[in-house]
Amino acid sequence: MTLLVIGVVLWIAAHFFKRVMPDARARMGDKGKGVIALILFASIALMVIGYRSAEYVHVYTTPSWGIHLNNLIMVFAVILMGLGNSKSRFNGVTRHPMLAGVRAWAIAHLLVNGDLASLILFGGMFVWAFVQVILINRAEPDWTKPEPGNLAGDIKLLVISVVVFGVFAGVHMLLGYPVFPG
Repeated sequence: MTLLVIGVVLWIAAHFFKRVMPDARARMGDKGKGVIALILFASIALMVIGYRSAEYVHVYTTPSWGIHLNNLIMVFAVILMGLGNSKSRFNGVTRHPMLAGVRAWAIAHLLVNGDLASLILFGGMFVWAFVQVILINRAEPDWTKPEPGNLAGDIKLLVISVVVFGVFAGVHMLLGYPVFPG
């Protein structure tokens, strides 16, 4: 569990560093991007290893229908994560689509995982994405809504999102995590 906590803390610290200490980050220059990237890579590795090796500690019982809602929310989470880089008509619906996608991802996973490690990982990522939006909006109050795309962009976003969801589901099943009720 220690590796998981360290991984989540490193992830949050690396992302908050630019917002909380912008002058220190600016002094690091371009080399700072590499340092932050290494810290983020290490944090992901620690989260994966820590989560996979954590012993099960029951916190709450998940609802039987949670897996169905999880899958639906996950499709929307993947769509949100791709929305900001799409030419969809919905681009610009939210200022921070990727962070909204992370929050949706976290909520979806908390619906189907009631153990302490999941609460630390998914709860921690939800809190990070929520606070990150506040920090970004405070640091960059002006936002110009992007021009909406077109129907072709909507279709492309949807198709890519369904394929990505399928890949994620396949990887989860290969790792032994049930995705579909059985």
